[in-house]
Amino acid sequence: MKTIAIIPARMGSSRFPGKPLAKLLGRTMLEHVYKRVALSDALDATYIATCDEEIQQTAEAFGASVIMTSDKHERASDRVAEAIAGLDAELIVMVQGDEPMTHPRMIDTAVAPFRTDPQLGCVNLVRRIENEADFYDVNTIKVIMNQRGDALYMSRQPIPTLAKSGFASTSAYKQVCIIPFRRATLLHYTQLPTTPLEQLESIDMLRLLEHNIRVKMVETEFNSQAVDTEADLARVSKLMEPDPLLSSY
Repeated sequence: MKTIAIIPARMGSSRFPGKPLAKLLGRTMLEHVYKRVALSDALDATYIATCDEEIQQTAEAFGASVIMTSDKHERASDRVAEAIAGLDAELIVMVQGDEPMTHPRMIDTAVAPFRTDPQLGCVNLVRRIENEADFYDVNTIKVIMNQRGDALYMSRQPIPTLAKSGFASTSAYKQVCIIPFRRATLLHYTQLPTTPLEQLESIDMLRLLEHNIRVKMVETEFNSQAVDTEADLARVSKLMEPDPLLSSY
């Protein structure tokens, strides 16, 4: 299956305006994401999808292929769906532009289930929450799953209920925003009506779950921290300083 990655990015983040072009260890955050994603052997191509000329100019300067999209999209998944209109690919991996700790092997892990399950339409990576502060952080999307690893619900609130013995004994997981779609599923997503919980939580995947479409969760071995605020940027900078992958790009 031909597989491509699309990185949606826009300047107008309500929590951190201009976030994609914020500097992180001498490069823009978006460049880190693009260069790290492009290292994946599972991908045939990597693109940035944006509605902002400033992002387009910066991305093309560091060698990225850019697709311009509408500025009307509320959901990153809708932006990615527009971006693939003229592209030939069966699997589309959406990687949020605020995931600078992405490791290329995370892409490999996320797309692997499609090779053995022809009915599978969407996968999300997931990682156990190791920090109690992250469990209560509304910027961390928490996930609860069924016994076969499919998402039951996602929330910005702390779920599930803490075990009586406290956070250390609670199995709490967060969404990692590396999300492969089968092409047909992504295009179907854009045709589905928006849903109440999707709007309430501001989480793309809830549109699929509320329409009873399976979202398979796959745990990643790699730690990842999304950047939603300037404080996150400082935290990620310290986490990435010793990362040997930096020398690869």
